[in-house]
Amino acid sequence: MGGERLIRRPEVQAKVGLGRSEIYRRMGIDAFPASRSLGPRCVVWVESEIDEWVRAIVRQGC
Repeated sequence: MGGERLIRRPEVQAKVGLGRSEIYRRMGIDAFPASRSLGPRCVVWVESEIDEWVRAIVRQGC
């Protein structure tokens, strides 16, 4: 994973413009990148996966 950055939920929300419940709803239907657990109270996402998801949305024109 050389050079990948892990980001917490508040930063994910700021990047994508979705709230917490909508992010988790979309994850539940495989329509949003999966999170990773770093511990019982620490969830992160891979920033490059979030950035790619945003690019895909822009390409779709939605």
